[in-house]
Amino acid sequence: MDLHLKEKVVLVTASSSGIGRATAELFIKEGCKVAICSHNKENLLKTVQEIKLQYNLEPLWELCDINEPQDIENIVNVVRKNLGDIDVLVNNCGGPVPGFFEDLSDENWEEAFEQVLMSTIRFTRLVLPAMKSKNWGRIINITSLSVKQPIDNLVLSNSLRSAVTAFAKTLSSQIGKYNITVNNVAPGYTLTARLYELAVARGKQRGESHEHILASMANDVPMKRLARPDEVASLIVYLASEQAAYITGSTIAVDGGVIRSTY
Repeated sequence: MDLHLKEKVVLVTASSSGIGRATAELFIKEGCKVAICSHNKENLLKTVQEIKLQYNLEPLWELCDINEPQDIENIVNVVRKNLGDIDVLVNNCGGPVPGFFEDLSDENWEEAFEQVLMSTIRFTRLVLPAMKSKNWGRIINITSLSVKQPIDNLVLSNSLRSAVTAFAKTLSSQIGKYNITVNNVAPGYTLTARLYELAVARGKQRGESHEHILASMANDVPMKRLARPDEVASLIVYLASEQAAYITGSTIAVDGGVIRSTY
């Protein structure tokens, strides 16, 4: 299937590992001009080198702390200068710190607010004018199954990613007339460094090994396994395609059937 994405300019945020990296790689395979970023220079350079070896090209890369408005503005300007206006924005970020409500301070809430919600708003604000002028654009936010089925010790993620979902739904109705779609992809338990960290934290809380926690997570999935990052990335790339032009304002789970609701 030709997704009609060749030469499209794509920015994937927080993309030195996990779902973000897998997404960037799939866009590269589609012939897109891809930019990646991370706040961790060592991880970012390692990823750039590995992508260069595998695909014989070097993606545009830039350090970016998505909690910092100036960093966000800087990378959008770098992409615009080197690749052109951004056609596809994939808003991704690491998860906020885990914890129950009474464990978390105002500082934790404020940091999560900047990391999850405000980074999405700031990136979107910067790319939207060019998308409107082209009468074409795709904004895809990576959220979590927690927006449909909250997870007990992830109150920050439950709250702020749900805010991203509401933001996207509202925005989609305002900019649909410009042929711009806004969607959310909600991954379930996916084999990433973030999931490993959550398993370690949960294991300490319960007095169990992280291996046991990961196995338990897999057992809770009807498909009896954890997702691969590329399985989530495949949906993201599809939502950027021409074939998905009539899908907007949606939140689609890639969770192996974990979410129990019927909608």
